[in-house]
Amino acid sequence: MPAPADIAFALLREGRFGDAETVMLREVEAVTARHGQGSIEWASAQCDLGNVLLQAGQLGRAVDCYRQAAAVAPRGHDSQKDQLTYRLNVGLALRMAGRLDEAEAELRKGAEERLAFYGRDHAGHAFGLEPLASLLLERGDVAAARQVVEETVANFWSNGHERVAPALALRAAVVLAGGSGEPPFPALDQLPDHVVEQIAHSTGQLPVEDGTARKRLLTALAAALEERLGPDHPGTLGALSALANASHDAGDETGRVDVITRILAAHDRQGRQEEALAAALGLAMALDDAGDTEGSLRTYASAHERAGRIGRPEVQSQVLRNWGLALKEAGRPGPAEQRMTEALEVARRGADHETVGRAGVALGLFLQHEGRLEEARTTLEAALAVMDPVHRDAIVGRSHLGAVLDGRTCGCGDMPETIAAAFREFVLTRLPAGLLDRLDVAIVDGDFKIDVHLKREPAEAEINRLNEVFGTAQAEFRHRLSDSRYAG
Repeated sequence: MPAPADIAFALLREGRFGDAETVMLREVEAVTARHGQGSIEWASAQCDLGNVLLQAGQLGRAVDCYRQAAAVAPRGHDSQKDQLTYRLNVGLALRMAGRLDEAEAELRKGAEERLAFYGRDHAGHAFGLEPLASLLLERGDVAAARQVVEETVANFWSNGHERVAPALALRAAVVLAGGSGEPPFPALDQLPDHVVEQIAHSTGQLPVEDGTARKRLLTALAAALEERLGPDHPGTLGALSALANASHDAGDETGRVDVITRILAAHDRQGRQEEALAAALGLAMALDDAGDTEGSLRTYASAHERAGRIGRPEVQSQVLRNWGLALKEAGRPGPAEQRMTEALEVARRGADHETVGRAGVALGLFLQHEGRLEEARTTLEAALAVMDPVHRDAIVGRSHLGAVLDGRTCGCGDMPETIAAAFREFVLTRLPAGLLDRLDVAIVDGDFKIDVHLKREPAEAEINRLNEVFGTAQAEFRHRLSDSRYAG
């Protein structure tokens, strides 16, 4: 049987955050019953629960779990190593939560403890230095970050440790932030391909929040990789893809178009049809964002031809749906309806219910906005019948269907009410019976406002369960419904 933590993370990958948490809470209870609270086994289970909560966005609860794990006294060499990991997790979670003063204090304390435990030259010491250097960079203390990251790189390099690649990526960000004019990625020609690829991947994962700084870093990375690996290498293309996203975030839509054009040309040179199609769809969106509507529509037409050569119904339907939505936004309702109708017809030839549902929702919303309510109702009901009810398009479709049934031509403004109703239902199915009198949920300023009325005074365990359920619900819906807006 797979371990509970493995099951929980599999559920997380499916977006089932509440179920993942439930699995780990039961495991903590079982470990407590077998080994007792405060045991090293209990600390390990607390850490696993913290990992799940962290991935689910419940950062405060994750910090608490890690703190409890780190507070357990070690009982030997291995458990002392585990304690150092728990303390590192505290610092990382605090940073993710934006509690930077606390995070720096924890990371500095952890680095000191690692130095005492491992010694200066052991890679275990550098494991504590790397996140500290990253935090110092985020806080703008570039000089201190440079000092720490250089020690980190030297340590991993001398140990031949694989973490040298992420450390070199972090060093590049620190060098650019320092503005010294040094090359951020020196001597890549002296490294084997697999290490260069790891540096590229790690650079893309760096938490550089400033859009301009991130674009500058990825521009330097793409140029270095093109020189070292060539323009068609997967590592180079991955860096270019990240650069395209960074250009969009920085408001440089023209630069984004140029980068995606390079990606598309590379895929075409290699005959990679599906990757080229994905790049073509990205280029169409980029051209539209850059104000080139005609260029965008021509690219959608070209993408449709590409999808025809691939021949898979779900691929063809996706292109037709996106093309139809673009035509609608361009003020061309006739061609838009034609493309969206074709998208639904093509989707029905395949076996993917989600594709059918998404095409149906797109067409149903179009018909609703055109005032053809009976057609919209039939189309939306059929689409929702085959979709996961918490899929973002299903939420949008349900919102608009409610408006159709009320005789209205638009349900875009109903989204907060629809999401709040789904949130309320989620919570009610997980609370102790006989505790709740009334639960009011609304979305105010982009977040959930919750008003809870209890029938009686709750026990301490019930209060804890209330907090857990509401935290889980917010994590679940923020992750799964954050993209629930639909153009219309």
